[in-house]
Amino acid sequence: MAEEINTQVTQTEENINDDPKNLQRCLTFESGDLIMYMSTDYVTEIITDQYITTLPLVPDYVKGIINLRGSVLAVVDIRLLMGLDATEYTSKTCIIILNIDNVPIGIVVDNVRQVVDIDLDTVKPIPMKRQKKLLNGMLNMDDGTVAMSFDCDALINANI
Repeated sequence: MAEEINTQVTQTEENINDDPKNLQRCLTFESGDLIMYMSTDYVTEIITDQYITTLPLVPDYVKGIINLRGSVLAVVDIRLLMGLDATEYTSKTCIIILNIDNVPIGIVVDNVRQVVDIDLDTVKPIPMKRQKKLLNGMLNMDDGTVAMSFDCDALINANI
């Protein structure tokens, strides 16, 4: 009996040592043919069927503004911001409300997938020649797809 307990304790300690240490909870989503992810630390909420008021004299990727419970937020279509073709919004189209350095902003995405834990040690840099705006890493997901890391900080900086 004592040997069984010692064996179980040893196996548990080995499993703890095998666990990745640099896990981050991330939201995965799709835009264009890309699967992307971002830390859930930035995500405030996900909304659908929200009326977007268009604005004149803004770049095409700025879809407009929304009134979210009395707060006015800018909404950016990241598909257009990254130079991808525009598409019709569907029932799966969502606006992810982000809070980046106390700047609230909405991003339009084609589809929200799921929340996953990502080992940041497995993220690889994107080769500079292929790097798109707002993407700063990539990794292989468990289902065999490649997901790109969405750079939230670049979204609110003047470099976009």
